[in-house]
Amino acid sequence: MTKRRTLVVLGIAAILVVALVVASAIWLRHGGQANAAQSGQSGATGQAGSAIATEPVVREDLHGSVNVAGTLHYADSHQLRAGYDGIVTQLPEPGTQISAGAQLYQVGDDPAYLMRGATPAWRDFEDGMSNGQDVQQLEQSLKDLGYFADEPDERFDAQTISAIRNWQDAVGLTRSGRLQLGRIIFAPADLRVGTLSTRVGDRVTLDTSLFSVSSMQQVVDANVSLAQQDLAEKGREVTIQLPDGSTTPGTISSVGTPVERGAGNGQDSQADGQGSQANQAGPAAGNKERILPITVTPSDPEATSTLQEASVTVALPSQTRENVLTVPVNALLALTPTQFGVEIAREDGSFSQIPVETGLFAAGRVEVSGDDLAEGQHVVVPSR
Repeated sequence: MTKRRTLVVLGIAAILVVALVVASAIWLRHGGQANAAQSGQSGATGQAGSAIATEPVVREDLHGSVNVAGTLHYADSHQLRAGYDGIVTQLPEPGTQISAGAQLYQVGDDPAYLMRGATPAWRDFEDGMSNGQDVQQLEQSLKDLGYFADEPDERFDAQTISAIRNWQDAVGLTRSGRLQLGRIIFAPADLRVGTLSTRVGDRVTLDTSLFSVSSMQQVVDANVSLAQQDLAEKGREVTIQLPDGSTTPGTISSVGTPVERGAGNGQDSQADGQGSQANQAGPAAGNKERILPITVTPSDPEATSTLQEASVTVALPSQTRENVLTVPVNALLALTPTQFGVEIAREDGSFSQIPVETGLFAAGRVEVSGDDLAEGQHVVVPSR
């Protein structure tokens, strides 16, 4: 056999192999479709025994979103510092919720208590002190606890002294009517105890860090790219996906100012649609990008109450298409390099591919339209 003839034979053999592979692939997907017993239903079985999976064409409202990574944690975490010098004799358990009027810690025989207020205690409360807003918030806190009967004002007077004495008597302190600096700590809401920095028996000095505290309110911190900043509006409702896959609603409670983030810091955006990720690898090495920090407050505290801190996903609504036909994304076929289509499972057991135009991709589905497409038809999807 000549060299030329050998090449011709090999070429023909290669063509036959390719044709056989293509025919096999078509047969595996469509084998026996003509005699499918239940065409148009998920799980229909063809003549050759292969399962033909289908899904209905649905008319619905399609909601698109952009996903950003975030961190769920307790808000306003900070260190609580000692107001006295001495030996630590009492500390709270991590995770404890401390309400107004309750003891926070004790150094020697000097306990410190939580009171409600936004202005920090910065001086002794005693007879003869000047008027001030801190006096009013002390009286309001004592009133909330049931010890102050009058209308709170900024004057430290006999009514204030009487209320302090009644409270001191209730918690076992000397009825002096005076509160030394360090005896009470103001906070606008209940506190949650975090990590302890000291132990009972440690010697501490003024301003030594004792333990971390935070608000009882949980929030999610996330970053949005500047290209998507129109989605990050204060008050906008969003969806939070938790580590177990469940979702809970939330609201954007604050929007920061643009900041720079270097490469490799994570929390890149992912557009909901064809599985594509925006900034999947982050900015190029050595480059920086501008981002917009946002804070999201969960609407249902119970949904996140079992999580102290967790990585979550925040879905920011992007656009909505109303009353459109949709199919699963994996039902799409590439009929040509520029034309998508779907394969329709007919009621008579036949199958046909039709061209479609695609619109919004969201939540695993895609908006489609076409002359031969109608609600209630069934499209072929890959078998699982």
